[in-house]
Parts: sequence; structure tokens; C-alpha cells
Amino acid sequence: MRARTTQLKNMLASGRLEFILEAHNGLSARIVEETGFKGIWASGLALSAQHAVRDNNELSWTQVVGQLEFMTDATGIPILLDGDTGYGDFNNMRRLVRKLGQVGVAGVCIEDKLFPKANSFIHGERQALEDIQTFCGKIQAGKDSQADDDFSIVARVEAFIAGWGLDEALKRAEAYHGAGADAILIHSKHSQPGEVLDFAKEWAGRSPLVIVPTKYYATPTEVFEQAGISLVIWANHMLRTCIEAMQSTAANIHETHSLVESEGQVATVEEVFRLQGAEELLAAERRYARGHSHTATAIVLAASRGQGMDELTRERPKVMLPVAGVPMLRRQIDKFKKQGINDITVVAGYRHDAIDVQGADILVNENWESSGELASLSCALINFSDDMVIIYGDLLFRSYLLHNLLDWEAELLVVVDSSELSTALGNINDLAYCSTPDNRAMYQQKVTLKQVTAKLAPEAGQPDGRWIGMLRVTGAGEQHLRSALETLQVREDFNTLGLPHLLNQLVVEEHPPQVQYVNGHWMDINNLDDLERAGTFEYTQGV
Repeated sequence: MRARTTQLKNMLASGRLEFILEAHNGLSARIVEETGFKGIWASGLALSAQHAVRDNNELSWTQVVGQLEFMTDATGIPILLDGDTGYGDFNNMRRLVRKLGQVGVAGVCIEDKLFPKANSFIHGERQALEDIQTFCGKIQAGKDSQADDDFSIVARVEAFIAGWGLDEALKRAEAYHGAGADAILIHSKHSQPGEVLDFAKEWAGRSPLVIVPTKYYATPTEVFEQAGISLVIWANHMLRTCIEAMQSTAANIHETHSLVESEGQVATVEEVFRLQGAEELLAAERRYARGHSHTATAIVLAASRGQGMDELTRERPKVMLPVAGVPMLRRQIDKFKKQGINDITVVAGYRHDAIDVQGADILVNENWESSGELASLSCALINFSDDMVIIYGDLLFRSYLLHNLLDWEAELLVVVDSSELSTALGNINDLAYCSTPDNRAMYQQKVTLKQVTAKLAPEAGQPDGRWIGMLRVTGAGEQHLRSALETLQVREDFNTLGLPHLLNQLVVEEHPPQVQYVNGHWMDINNLDDLERAGTFEYTQGV
């Protein structure tokens, strides 16, 4: 990408009408860029007003530079600073230009009034203008101090504002052009553009010409194009929009003592996070902050009501049923957080409104009643990461199982219980057939999954255990998982498929998950009998 200074210089010299919009902090600057503008006007009025101080140099130039640094950090397009009078004499101008270059500002516009300045629309006709030669000295000092040859200095002519005529405006503009100004800004407070257009005609394109049509805003843009204007600055509308919106929202909340009416009229908190770049930080944490929290995220599938639990789940989903006084989902979230996993997504369905737990994002499978686990998992595609744990929401387990799962290095890893199968309790689903039986004498035994079935498969021989409903995905495993899921999504029976189908598809696509064998210390809640036993399980093993 071209340097921002070069971008601005090219805009001024493009030979066509260009536009930049006001911004006054990092957030508004990012919005201006996202909207599609090629440049930003850092308005002196807006920068001071956001701090509730007057546009009379009450905001120091060092404070302005500090604000500009946030704006340049938040964007990649050029910023032209409304630099008032240069904040003093030629020496202040030299320091200003050097500092602006250091923080990445592309150019500065200075006006030919005396320091400290006053806003041009407040008794502008009473304001004295700087001596022409003195102002030319400032321009030259700025040009001599710029480290980048493409840095732009725009000279703002205030002759019309101060009540002088066209001749004075032209005389000043010609002197400033001769002193090295890269462009001339001709300013006017009239509601019609007549004097600006007269100036443009006489100026005849001697150098790029900039205007600020705040007062003559009704003028068709074609008029500016025909006059040969180079750049239009929309100078303060972002600030003014903010003020009106905040006043309206504050009044509504004050009058109603409620957020109900206002909530639908304001940006979501998620949009604030997006503009702040929250996702980038989360990605950076996953990559760099290994000593502070685990890199993994978690997806919990919790959409079902629970078969045979109608009375208990009339007002809440199965995952909100208490086990030893604590909802199952709360227990899972706490275990994840103890392992440093704080990015947790719960895919809910039945009575999702009754899920009342902190520390997780809730997504909803609206078709929970007619779809299965893979449909729920698809709802969380947006939250997939290259390091995640996928788990059933009705799973209870000792904390060390999760710790060990996170400790292994494998792109795809499933937890299989190799203890004697509890067929007497009806737990014959998710039977796992593996490349090698469990050898408990071997640490981190290298075993791959061959198949998961819902019932015994005599042709496959004796199962090696039972998959407990935990899957770890890292690195390239995420793409393998996405590929397998996309393949299954085209099947007509996709809505009936569960996670075992996804595991088996991974095997078919020659990306079989590795197996981590365990021996008990977990249980899932499939019926009322399981729920009754769960209390004892948590009291005796729930650490």
C-alpha cells in the first residue's frame, strides 16, 4: 500500500473532485474509512468539541497530536489535520510538522489568522489576519521540516471570512503558493458559493484548490466539479451526528427510566467490540498469550430438551437441570474456565431463554426440534477456531480429563473410555472402534479412530471403548472438520445426523482423529436414572 502521505498528495493532484470526511477520534476515523472515504479531515472544531472545550486553541497541539495517534493507529487512509494557525510561530510549525510525520499524519492545513485563533463562524469578520510574509515563513518552515517529501501543507485563506474581497484572497493565495503550499483552501461563511466560485475561476488551477462547504451545503456537487475544485471537506457532520444521537438517547432514558425504547435505536455492544478490533485481540491471545490462558475455545452442544424428562424440562432445557445443586451447563463452563478457556459458545435450542449462566455466548438452533447435533454445530461455524473443544452439554467429567485433552498435540483428538462397557445401564451408544486397544502401560499411546457406531458392529469386531462426547480440534484439524461438515451438509438426511457421523466422515476423508484413552470418571445424562446417579457422581468425583 502506498504511504498515506502519497495517497493524500495524489488525491490533491488527481484532476478530479475528491472528498474527505471529518473524524475526531479513533472510532469515528475507523467508521469513516469503513464507509469508503479515501481520506479523513481531523477537524479542529470536532477535536476540541469532543473534549467540551472551545475551538480557540484551548486544546493544546500536543493533545491534538495524541488524539491523532489513535486515529492513525485505527486506520490506513490519509489524515489531513486542521492545524489552526500552526499553534504559534514558525518554530511551533516546525515542531508540529515533525511530530505529525512521526505519528503518520499525511498533511496539515494552517489558516492565516493570529494565534490563538477563533472559529471562523464566530464573529469572523472581527478577526485579524496574519501578516502575509509571516504566514509564508510558517509555510516554508513547515516544508523545510517535513521528513517525507509527499507530506502536504494546505494554506487556508481566511480573507473572505474576515470581510476582505477577492483581490486580497488572490494576493494571499498566490503568496502562499509561492512559499511552497501544496494546496490552497479558500474558506467562506456565505450560504451561497458565489465568492468561492469567483476565486476558483480567477485561480485557474494554479495549484490544487480545497473547499469546506459547511455553509453552502445545498450547492450541487456538479458545480464544484465544473469549477475545478480538487478536494471537498465535509468538515463536522460526524461530530454533529454524535451530539444529536446522544442527546436523544439520554433524554429518552431519563424520561422513561428504561432502556427498552433506546436499545433498538443504538449500535449493539457487539458492533462496538467489532470496531474496537476485539476479534484481532482474541486471535492474538490464542497465538501469543500461552502463559496466561489456554489458547483453546469451546463449543457446547445443548439444544435438546431431553427424552423422558418432560416434567423436569417443562420450563428449562436439560443442561439447566441441577446436579448436586448446580446446573450441568454451569459445571461445564466452570471447568473450562479453570483450564483458562474463556471463549465458550453454547448452541442452545429448546427453552434457550431459560439458559441463565454467565461466561458464555449463546447461539440458538431455531430448528432444534427437527434437527440433530450437526445442525447445531453448523450454527456455531462463525465461532470455529484453530484450537477448540467440542463437547456434549450433558457431559459430567473429572477436571483432569479436560486438562489431559488440552495437553496432547493432535490436529483431531477424541476421548474414548476403554473401561468395561456399562451395557446393563443402556449406555451402548457412541461405541468406538480404534486402530489399537488401550495399552495402559504406554503413555500417550498413538491410536487412531476407525469408527463410531450407535450399536455393536459385529463385522468390526469388539469395540475398544466408548467415545464420551469430547473432541479437540487444532491447527489444520479445523479445515479437516469444516471439509467433513460441508460434505455431510449436502446429504438429504443432514438434519438427522450426529457428531459420530462427523467423526466417521473424517475417517473416510483420511483424517482420522487420534484417540486418548481414559478409564471412567465421566458420565452423560440420557434419562432420569442417569440424573439420579449424577448427584452421587459429582459428590464423589466432581473435582
